Amino acid sequence: MNSVVLRKMRSLFYLLSSLNLLCFDFASSALAQAPRSTTYAITHGKVVTLAGPAIEDGTVVIKDGKIAAVGASVEIPSGAQVIDAKGLQVSPGLFDAVTQMGLSEICAVASTVDSSETGAINPDVVAASAVFPSSEHIPVTRAAGITEVLSVPGSGGFDSSGNRGVLAGQASAFYMAGWTMEDMQIKRSAAMVINWPTIQTESFDFATFSRKHKPYTEAKQDYEKQVNQLTDVLESARHYAQAMGHGGPSDFERDVKLEALVPVVRGQLPVLVFADRARDIRNAVEYCDKQKLRMVLAGGTEAYKVKDLLRSKDVPVILRPMLTDPRDDDDPYDRLLSQPAELVAAGVKVAIASFDNSFARRLGQNAANAVAHGLSPEDGLKAVTLYPAQIFGLSDQFGTLQVGKIANLVVTNGDPLDVTTDVKYLFIKGQLTSTDNRHQRLYEKYLNRPKS
Repeated sequence: MNSVVLRKMRSLFYLLSSLNLLCFDFASSALAQAPRSTTYAITHGKVVTLAGPAIEDGTVVIKDGKIAAVGASVEIPSGAQVIDAKGLQVSPGLFDAVTQMGLSEICAVASTVDSSETGAINPDVVAASAVFPSSEHIPVTRAAGITEVLSVPGSGGFDSSGNRGVLAGQASAFYMAGWTMEDMQIKRSAAMVINWPTIQTESFDFATFSRKHKPYTEAKQDYEKQVNQLTDVLESARHYAQAMGHGGPSDFERDVKLEALVPVVRGQLPVLVFADRARDIRNAVEYCDKQKLRMVLAGGTEAYKVKDLLRSKDVPVILRPMLTDPRDDDDPYDRLLSQPAELVAAGVKVAIASFDNSFARRLGQNAANAVAHGLSPEDGLKAVTLYPAQIFGLSDQFGTLQVGKIANLVVTNGDPLDVTTDVKYLFIKGQLTSTDNRHQRLYEKYLNRPKS
């Protein structure tokens, strides 16, 4: 047999071998991603359902990804994997309602940050399209008991960069486990993000490292220009919605930006409005009321100053982390820490979020700080579980431990809001999920470093 034929036969053999390996890898991957139907029974734990009194010696049964039974006297199905939770607490998984999760990996490396878009009006931008499911931040964050998050474009924060824009895009809710966004996605479009304009008379010029001042009249004109721009695009969206409802596709030219705003102007999608100063919050509430938009306030540093307005207009608030300096020099040192309790006492629904990525793992601690300054422990836990789920229309799926809901829950050796508490078991979509993460691996690596 000549050398040419041998080379061709060898090439054919390698090709067939490669195809065989490819098919094996594909099959293995498909098996690895196939849904499992394991049944679990978590027994003898303190079960905090948030739908009623805590059950001191309770059992939670999980089947096919959902909670099948909760109570003190629950029959354990045959074949169930039993987890003895004696001395432990079973609670709903935490929900971080404002993050840049999956949109930013290393904030100092621009190529790994996709948290904002160029331009001021970007309603067609959807966070889910840019989320990186293999982000190292995801396992680090879920190890702290966070089972779902809202990834919010153009929301600022330590890990964000670039222009935020007035209409920054659509926030997406997703589970903190999965191979792809299709696996992880809860609600692709959970809210439309609006960064409310502010009258800014002072700014910092990074080119000269100096402060720049602008006359108030000029700053007011800039503010009004942005508000008018927002009004114009909402009005155009209303006309576009009418065209969609009364004509065929050939009767109007498609506009993806206006199309994205149709659920907003129809009242089907809430607007997540970022504002901090009392004047800006008041202006935003009055504007959304006039425009008939379903408003959720994000940030709310001075929300306590307009708490009666927020209550009367039924505007829920998602507050920033409170371990920071007071906004004004003459504010009490605990002004931000005591605000959650003050708002709840006034009848305002309050959720607490990290507004971050790298420090999202401290969500529980942020809520605990509010508890230490007057917020009830129950409201503190609900502020990072049930209330954000209610705000974004997801409470029928999770937020409490009730039969029929998705089994997103944590088993801990203490209060899940306590920074010293460890997560012993973590369930996402009813599957026992690993808490292994980069921080833990590095800790163990250097803990076991050979002694010199």
